[in-house]
Amino acid sequence: MKLTVAKSAGFCYGVRRAVEMARDAAQSGAPCVMLGPVIHNQAVIDSLMGLGVTLVDRPEDIPEGAAVILRSHGEGEAVHRLLQSKNARVVDTTCPNVSRIHKLVAQAQEEGRRVIVIGAPGHPEVKAIAAWCRDPLIFQDGKALEEYLLAHPAVAEEPVTMVSQTTSTQATWNFCVENAKKLCTNIKVFDTICNATCARQSEAQRLAAQNDAVVVIGGRDSANTRRLYELCAAVCPDTVWVERSDELDPSRFAGRACVAITAGASTPVWIIKEVFDKMSEENMEIEESFAELLEKSIKTLNTGEKVTGVVTDITPTEIYVDLGTKHAGYIPVSELTDDPTVKVEDLVHVGDEIETYVMRVNDAEGVVTLSKKRLDTVKSWDDVAQACEDRTTVEGVVTEENKGGVVVSVKGVRVFVPASQTGIPRDTPMTELLKKKVKLRITEVNRARRRVVGSIRAVGAAERAEKAAEVWAGIEEGKHYHGVVKSLTSYGAFVDIGGVDGMVHISELSWSRVKHPSEVVNPGDEVDVYVISFDPEKKKISLGMKDRGQDPWANFTDKYKVDDTATVRVVKLMTFGAFAEVVPGVDGLIHISQIADHRIDKPGDVLSEGDQVEVKITDIDYDRKKVSLSIRAVLEDAQRTNDDSDEDTVVASSDGETTEVAPDFDGE
Repeated sequence: MKLTVAKSAGFCYGVRRAVEMARDAAQSGAPCVMLGPVIHNQAVIDSLMGLGVTLVDRPEDIPEGAAVILRSHGEGEAVHRLLQSKNARVVDTTCPNVSRIHKLVAQAQEEGRRVIVIGAPGHPEVKAIAAWCRDPLIFQDGKALEEYLLAHPAVAEEPVTMVSQTTSTQATWNFCVENAKKLCTNIKVFDTICNATCARQSEAQRLAAQNDAVVVIGGRDSANTRRLYELCAAVCPDTVWVERSDELDPSRFAGRACVAITAGASTPVWIIKEVFDKMSEENMEIEESFAELLEKSIKTLNTGEKVTGVVTDITPTEIYVDLGTKHAGYIPVSELTDDPTVKVEDLVHVGDEIETYVMRVNDAEGVVTLSKKRLDTVKSWDDVAQACEDRTTVEGVVTEENKGGVVVSVKGVRVFVPASQTGIPRDTPMTELLKKKVKLRITEVNRARRRVVGSIRAVGAAERAEKAAEVWAGIEEGKHYHGVVKSLTSYGAFVDIGGVDGMVHISELSWSRVKHPSEVVNPGDEVDVYVISFDPEKKKISLGMKDRGQDPWANFTDKYKVDDTATVRVVKLMTFGAFAEVVPGVDGLIHISQIADHRIDKPGDVLSEGDQVEVKITDIDYDRKKVSLSIRAVLEDAQRTNDDSDEDTVVASSDGETTEVAPDFDGE
């Protein structure tokens, strides 16, 4: 017969914490009293009483000044006040999940809200919850809740806060929530079911479906165990419930191929072992006594220690973690991550194993405050130190401008980057880097002073050097590159072609005559260039931008011939004349003698650079690619046309006198 023991069988962290706290109190030497059973397991209670702990049912029966163990199910506010009046030393083993419910219902009362509790009315946990607020409504299931709200519509219109007993089933709770939201007009819902309970119930149902029989172990008074039995029995008819091994008859499982064993949250592991041993000749790996098992589960926690636990619950403000100790661990949401944009549900889930950092240990309350963020920071310091040693590149986000530089957050570590190492021009404000992701190299790590220095510029220089090597390895004349204009001078433009700057001479920017590079390009422009020449030794590259496929002279000769007129732009004045652009890339000379139809002292008396004038092409030197232009010829042609018009005048004589007749005169 194959035996399978549920991984979730036995003590949950809340019960384990309660038993450990009760055991510590019992061994302190002072008289110790339990106010009701600390957990629902008689064997555990008997073992504690064997250590000298007495059991009372009423707070009034507690002796003055005694040490009082409050059970894991919790007690009401009135009990706490009474114990205070008796000067009792309280050992409060209330499960942290239950304590949270107490706070929720107390807050609801302060806000004037009616409290609805879903759970067993007579259960100690439910009684304690009810004792923290006035006139709560308690319902076993969704049907009872629905019937009450339909019969009392006034209650449905009140502000309502609804919570659940931690050991309730998720199905029951979901049904209650559905009904309440339909009928209540102002309701706040808090899902306070313990996730450890949900996990235990889910595993039990799965095992019940996979096995021929199921043994459920736990106290008869345990609601947690009762629900396990009901869930398993609904899936596997051959399910038995035992409190101790002496109640079990292994022969009833004869012929069963596989049997599963599960146990309620209040069942100690040694009882589970007894049942297992009775059903199998093989022993479990656990051989210790109850005291030894409890001792083994004790872990001393210290501030600054790294611990690993399992996420058991997630609330809007905290993440609860089972550390396997008597302490209840929780991570405030503010201590989960440095990234404010990340959602909690994207980082952790119930059941996840998580490594954390102990911030504070509160032995009195049995609570440990944990931080995932600080552990990540510790690890990040290690990573940053390693990056400094290996001279590797890291990434971070610029978070603030500091005196003399900027601060970059690298995995939560503040890295100072001096202004000289930011890699931006001096006249550029450092605020331009804020909130930008950057690559940098760690240059100094001083853990004692918590000082880290980095350089963005070093990464840029290294990347630029690597790209430059690639460019020089493949450069050749005529090769085309897509580059970015970095800067301008009076004689040209410097273009970054991927780690290397090349210079485009002003004469290579355009076929047109250019006075300054800014007429064609500006810093930051993306341009296509080609290599004219390069010198690897001097690290100089000459680039061109104007299209070599276009021949301005061919364009000119296709369009113009001698004696044609053209409108040109004056581009430069000289003492002997003026140069004018006929087509982009081809200039012609207007000699000073051809600028006007009269004598002038200098070209500037008539022309200015940029003027648009009409000229006549008087000569084309095809071999030397030179063009002669004349404004005077155009003026003379215009004058000649006027003179020819005057000669066309007709003289008519009929009586000996002459009459001038205009050329367009029709004779009438």
